[in-house]
Amino acid sequence: MIKNWLSERAFSFSASGIRKVFDLGAKLVNPINLSIGQPDFDMPEAARNAAIDAINHCKNGYSPTQGIAPLIERLQKGIDVELGHEDRSVFITSGTSGGLVLTLLATVNPGDEVIMCDPYFVMYEALTKMVGGAAVLVDTYPDFRPDVQKIADAITPKTKLILFNSPANPTGYVATAQEAEDVAKLAAEKNILLVSDEIYDMFCHKEFVSPAKFNPQTLVLGGYSKSYGMPGWRVGFAHGPKELIEQLLKFQQYTFVCAPQPAQWGAITALDCDMSKEIAAYKHKRDMIYDGIKDCYDVVKPEGAFYMFPKAPAPWKTATEFVHKAITEYSMLVIPGNIFSQHDTHFRISYAASDQTIERGIEALRKLAGK
Repeated sequence: MIKNWLSERAFSFSASGIRKVFDLGAKLVNPINLSIGQPDFDMPEAARNAAIDAINHCKNGYSPTQGIAPLIERLQKGIDVELGHEDRSVFITSGTSGGLVLTLLATVNPGDEVIMCDPYFVMYEALTKMVGGAAVLVDTYPDFRPDVQKIADAITPKTKLILFNSPANPTGYVATAQEAEDVAKLAAEKNILLVSDEIYDMFCHKEFVSPAKFNPQTLVLGGYSKSYGMPGWRVGFAHGPKELIEQLLKFQQYTFVCAPQPAQWGAITALDCDMSKEIAAYKHKRDMIYDGIKDCYDVVKPEGAFYMFPKAPAPWKTATEFVHKAITEYSMLVIPGNIFSQHDTHFRISYAASDQTIERGIEALRKLAGK
């Protein structure tokens, strides 16, 4: 009966495999949780207090659809200085994920193709299917570098946009300036929308270069969930050509309405908070786990975000089998790579965890590799 009520869209994708791992983890006692993609540090106290102050001063209604003026002005000033594009405007989204939803709703027709590098953030493929598009996966194994020739070869008359993610989830790969420029110029040459997901830009242990620097028509998505430890507040932003932003705003008006107003006031204060200590701590965590497993796993050292994507070692034939063993015998939660990829060879580690949890994880991972 219920099946008859559901749309074809509801059957075009399955529930996130990450949630399934979380469900398994809920049954474990004191698990080694290296699965969750959110910081283990909290939002800065000053930013929390700013949001509380906004609540207490009755700033609890809808904000303008585009966001509160002080936050918009602050962001626009920074974007103008960084990129210098005359035709670029910004608005506040309900998280970066909300920005992705709006982007695909506003741009992708049924049958359109969306190019993304494989491995990819789990929402990319699902959202593409949700709007009736087709995900076109460009393989980046084994080093996860975006090969502009492979992307060019994937373009067809049906290609509507390219989704570009650097620093990347799940691999932690950070595109070089040349790679960002090559993809940006390809999109401009082919008149294809380039969407740059930059949610992890602060978690970058080398130079970060946005493709928007080389292509003014690039739509950039970002936010504060990861960098300021506030994923539950749902505050992100999008900036790009004014005409495109106006269309995204129209879709926001009829879906999310606006980002939560008190959280936007908290975000303004967060922008003035020094997060260098937290970023340095995450580089240390990256080094801890990489140095702890590099002799027994085939793993590329990540340069950004807070993820690592090792290959499951022998004797496991698939990463899914490896992850099942990790969960059932070592109470360690990691994510099988087939959730992010057409391949089932690697698994994702999130080192957004305490040093103690990481130490326990290294011990379990070494045992799983026979070390």
